[in-house]
Amino acid sequence: MARLRTSTATSAGGIVVRYRGETPQLVVGSRRRERDIVTWTLPKGTPNPGETREETAIREVVEETGLEVRIRGPLDSIEYFFVQRGVRIHKTVHYYLMDPTGGDLSRHDHEFESVRWIDFAEASGLLTFETERALVARAAEAIASREDDAAARAPGTAAPAGHGA
Repeated sequence: MARLRTSTATSAGGIVVRYRGETPQLVVGSRRRERDIVTWTLPKGTPNPGETREETAIREVVEETGLEVRIRGPLDSIEYFFVQRGVRIHKTVHYYLMDPTGGDLSRHDHEFESVRWIDFAEASGLLTFETERALVARAAEAIASREDDAAARAPGTAAPAGHGA
């Protein structure tokens, strides 16, 4: 059996976060892979020549979701392998935590069939790929930790136990 040629690829994308009351939500999109297979995934894409990872992430999220966004901070990268046209590809996707600043989901491009907001709690049951489910879980922990830190620093609130005054 012939050994597959190997290549590498890099992409960038984002987890866009908004709040419905106290509940954080993120944007996901669906793609039809085959007639009967739909995947739910995070927005991401390939850099244009000369683009930074951050520029790629913003552009791809804007195109694929219809939202205007700004980067809040970096998240983890994920890695996976897939085969395309007889080549085994090792892909790394760099993700950023993002805030929506405008736009509308109805303006998403053709790459996603459907785009919608979901609660973070729904992501593990909806997202197709384990690497993305794990990334969203880590992002949810980071968001909760930042909220706890912000509450602890807010004027008129007591510091959490064990943190001193």
